Amino acid sequence: MAEVTKLQFQSDPPPFGHEMRKCFSFDPDYINMNHASYGSLPVAVAEAIKAYYAMAEGKPDLFHRFTQLELIRNVRERLAKFIGAAHKDEVVFVVNASHGLNTVLRNFIFQEGDLICCCNTTYNSISRTAQYLSDIPPHPEHIQFTILFPTSHAEIITNWRAYLRSLNESRSATASKLGRRPKIVAIIDSMISNPGVLLPWKEMVKICKEEDIWSVVDAAQSIGQENNLNVAEADPDFWVTNCHKWLFAKRGCGLLYVPMRNQHIIRAPFPTSHAYISPKDRNGRPNFVEQFERKERYIDYVPYISASCALDFREWLGGEADINDYCHRIALEGGRRLASILGTEIIDQTQGYEFTLNMKLLIKKKIYPGFFYHNGKWWARCSAQIWSQVEDFEILGHLILDACKEIVEEFGDGSEIEGNQ
Repeated sequence: MAEVTKLQFQSDPPPFGHEMRKCFSFDPDYINMNHASYGSLPVAVAEAIKAYYAMAEGKPDLFHRFTQLELIRNVRERLAKFIGAAHKDEVVFVVNASHGLNTVLRNFIFQEGDLICCCNTTYNSISRTAQYLSDIPPHPEHIQFTILFPTSHAEIITNWRAYLRSLNESRSATASKLGRRPKIVAIIDSMISNPGVLLPWKEMVKICKEEDIWSVVDAAQSIGQENNLNVAEADPDFWVTNCHKWLFAKRGCGLLYVPMRNQHIIRAPFPTSHAYISPKDRNGRPNFVEQFERKERYIDYVPYISASCALDFREWLGGEADINDYCHRIALEGGRRLASILGTEIIDQTQGYEFTLNMKLLIKKKIYPGFFYHNGKWWARCSAQIWSQVEDFEILGHLILDACKEIVEEFGDGSEIEGNQ
């Protein structure tokens, strides 16, 4: 069986901080504060995967028909252990988290009276997917649970339980009219993209089980940033993540986790695989894995293989605890320093910073955080990574102040508009 070659390093890694920048391909003048959007590929991983591109181009038929299948099965087994899945055949690769979530949501057979529950903080393309499914027959209703910051995990859990119980009460009334019990599908972020905060998603999944509601977890930002994932224990109905963000795989590498009990729901990936078998013709367990393995012959499979190389790189750095302890500390210290410079506040006001993992002007200044509007205020989402230092947040703070000054000078501060009303 073909196996992915383990990366070998001839020296110890540089210390975390600016010295770590040499392990990446950043422009010398660029300060990467928005790793959460696109990820960052280590030089060592980029070099390692050249061998697999050579295989693909050297013997295309052999690679795409046989070799990549063996290599990717090897990587799936490693990643299944990494996220705590019970079996490697519960995880398959997808291009990205949005692709995986669309696969899940579009495989439900919705009926009149069914509900698709998002949050006001759900990633926009996913909430739009839910709305699209609501807009086409048989028109399941798209509903929304509201989270407003500042808040706390305890408050979110309490409100989530009350909200789902109210849905169940409504479902009971609807069931008597329809003659069947409508399904409810809840989309839960493990980490909200904007703001970049950790939700108590495992507790929210547990409440879904208690209320007989499907849980679909958008974990796009989790792998490589959230320790102790243990999806088998958390037991969501579906769980999707991006390996090309915090795990350091090549862009175009997502992972879809579907426990054995739910694989019959995923009747087909999209585009539909030539391995698709109509449910009426299947014998035994659905061919879930085979459909994803043989979905398309013309995509780039090397990003999937790169996830194994990324794990080797992370082991060289010291492992998950060392990486995330450093990033978490810089996120907290940098966030506080940035707020001090701007005269504002950090979004996580909880004791112990339970919402914070590692996320806390592009053309001219060569630096960029993620800006977003929430609960009546503008916020900046900053990603702390192994190359970050607190001084990067200080630089960002002063540049934001400069940018705000330029905006006020050019457009005014809004008082002239209020004065004309």
